[in-house]
Amino acid sequence: MKYMLLIYSAATPEAADGCEYEDWVAYDKALKESGVLVSGHALKDLTTATTVRVGPGGDRTVTDGPFAETREVLGGYDVIDVPDLDVALDWAARCPGSRGGGSVVVRPVAEFDI
Repeated sequence: MKYMLLIYSAATPEAADGCEYEDWVAYDKALKESGVLVSGHALKDLTTATTVRVGPGGDRTVTDGPFAETREVLGGYDVIDVPDLDVALDWAARCPGSRGGGSVVVRPVAEFDI
């Protein structure tokens, strides 16, 4: 079964703690070597984001950001293919992003026969 690990980091660098570059390299290597990694990417800084909203009449509004008050920022994701939720949760707990004020949200990937 496929799961998406949504990796959230603390919104301010001062809040982040206990997560070094080498930790990420080791985690990415472990995902690849175990054969569970389907795909994954880090996201650029939040200041590069653009938000699109479409109103009821079909009119489109495009703004820089999001500018919501939040304590966490989506920093990237991994899609893994593992036997069950327990294994997905184990990988989420190993993720450096789950430490230092961050979190990893685990969601099953919905697959449709189209």
